Amino acid sequence: MRRLLAALAAVTPAAAVAVAITDPGSVRTSGPVLQTFAFAPAPAAPRDGMRLAAEETRQGETRHGYAELPRRRTGPFSMVGVTWRDPEAPSAGRIEVRTRAAATGRWTPWQLLETDNPDASGGAEGARGASDPLWVGPSDGVQARMAGTALPEGLRVDLINPDGSDDLVDPDGSGDRIAPRMEPVAVQRARGESAAVPKRSAKLPARPVPRIVTRAGWGANERIVKEAPSYTGPIQVVFVHHTATGNGYTCGQSASIVRGIEAYQVKSKGWNDIGYNFLVDKCGNVFEGRKGGVHRSVLGAHTLGFNDNASAIAVIGDFRSVRIPVAARASVAQVAAYKLGAWGSPPAGRVAYVSGGSNKYPAGRTATLSRISGHRDAGSTECPGNALYLQLPAIRAIAGGAPIGLRYQKLSGAGAYAGKFYTRGLLQPLWTLSTPTRMMDRFEVWLDGRLFTAAPAGHRLARLQLPAGEHTVAVKAVHLSGRTSITSARILADPVPPEFTAAPQVALRTGSMQSSIPVRVSWQAADGNGLRSVRVTGTGRAVLGATARAFDTTTTLGEPGAWTVTAADRAGNVRHASVTRTPALVPEAEAQRTGSWRTLRNPGFVGSEAAAASARGASLTWTVTGRSAALVATRTATSGRVRIVLDGRDQGVVDLASASTKYRQAVWTRMWPDSGTHTIRVQVESGSAVLDGLTHLR
Repeated sequence: MRRLLAALAAVTPAAAVAVAITDPGSVRTSGPVLQTFAFAPAPAAPRDGMRLAAEETRQGETRHGYAELPRRRTGPFSMVGVTWRDPEAPSAGRIEVRTRAAATGRWTPWQLLETDNPDASGGAEGARGASDPLWVGPSDGVQARMAGTALPEGLRVDLINPDGSDDLVDPDGSGDRIAPRMEPVAVQRARGESAAVPKRSAKLPARPVPRIVTRAGWGANERIVKEAPSYTGPIQVVFVHHTATGNGYTCGQSASIVRGIEAYQVKSKGWNDIGYNFLVDKCGNVFEGRKGGVHRSVLGAHTLGFNDNASAIAVIGDFRSVRIPVAARASVAQVAAYKLGAWGSPPAGRVAYVSGGSNKYPAGRTATLSRISGHRDAGSTECPGNALYLQLPAIRAIAGGAPIGLRYQKLSGAGAYAGKFYTRGLLQPLWTLSTPTRMMDRFEVWLDGRLFTAAPAGHRLARLQLPAGEHTVAVKAVHLSGRTSITSARILADPVPPEFTAAPQVALRTGSMQSSIPVRVSWQAADGNGLRSVRVTGTGRAVLGATARAFDTTTTLGEPGAWTVTAADRAGNVRHASVTRTPALVPEAEAQRTGSWRTLRNPGFVGSEAAAASARGASLTWTVTGRSAALVATRTATSGRVRIVLDGRDQGVVDLASASTKYRQAVWTRMWPDSGTHTIRVQVESGSAVLDGLTHLR
């Protein structure tokens, strides 16, 4: 145990940041060493963080198998970690800390620092070995204890205050403190890509970038970044980490945690910049990590021996026993699909990767890895924690899946008939799918096997002008992973409206004329690709089927009746045709008579009068000009039969008998295609006949 305490004390005075102990409950953040501790005087602690040197052996105390350092008050900090001199020296010991909350003065329970993560700096000059940092929130006191047999030399406790003003300086050089921008900022699409990025058709929209809090957005301290970013080849694998910083944070503190990780990895571990390419908090907010451009293959420091041709996503928190929330899982999958899919690497696949040298795979050995792997797949470490590691198959499924549920929701401008769609030419397909928009790259609309247009991931509507003829219109949904789904439809473009092969005609029809005149409107219409419907409007209106050729309606005696027939084909083309007719009555009094006729008066007759005869051969003759005519009579139980002669030609016999008396009945009609003058003679054949007159259409 004395050896462990000695290890804690093995820090050169020059490396120690001054923390002068005056008594167990009082600390100053600058000035000479006080009391009996042999620390050399040191400059004031920087405001962004403090390094707390390990105490001399005689100041330590052994309790329950631990070398325990006494509690001490410090300047403000929110993150704590332990570093040691040799970055390649493993730490098999157990290191725990507890801290005092600045707001309440209460001390937390002991918390274990994760120290099994292999160094991923690639041997950067000045790098130190380190535990993962632990987020503890605003604090002003710390205590550490250690146990084990393989603690490395040069141990020191590092305290980070990510909200200190040293890191947040106005870029104009004024030195004024600026507040970090906490709101998510969508990373702008790059105007140009590296030469290694495959060129795409100019018709395709830019590949969408996930919604990301930029380095400026989370307040990165660009002044401490030592070198310009380096770039590697196509991304072959994405490694998933956890930061092991603890889960006791709110998502409003996430930017502070990222700033703390940057400061810890640069100032404490001696790295060039933050090691991860991306960080994701438990609310699913994505943060840009290492500088260089989220759309490019930035060389990070995250997975020892596997940093080339790779990218890393670190989930903020400790997920050894706690699963990451659904929102975080979705963001990890989105970023992984974005990075891998851009280089044609299937997120659900596997890849053979030659190790650059790790504590699991010696340099030169080939490791077969999932395209989305956990840190532990490349190195001997707990990272990314058992619970998160068990979620990786689900993340791969989300990141590498094809678009789900793609279908046409509507084909505006087209109508369906017998499994085929018809349009006049202008088509606006509207589609939908189950896959979230954030996982989509774009949509492509193909016409007859050729790319017609493309739409960004958030669009669901396109516009096409189709030439006449039959076509196949397909929508291809492209996932960020590169996988696709297709939905298609056969569409016939028909810009030609139907034809009326026979213009609409109106004819009188048999039936009651008590209140109106019964008529029939008829027509002939056709279309090369089939009719969809016929609509009649005007004095009478109806919507009829495609096979309809006539419509029975009524009109008013003495008033013009007007009808418009509209024929629509399956593509929606329409053609209109109209007709106007006026019904008129020639009463019995104006007819030429033969035989014996008498006048009957009754309100039921047209004009309250009718002519009656019972002698065989008695006749009435009318001469009218028009397109249709109808004989109006009264039907009774004693009525007989009459013969009709039209323009000298016998038209047969009409029976006027009826079980009940019916006034104003059209008992016989005729229609002619053209207007003309016609003579109609009605002759009694048997029984009696009561005639009101002759109706005709002008």
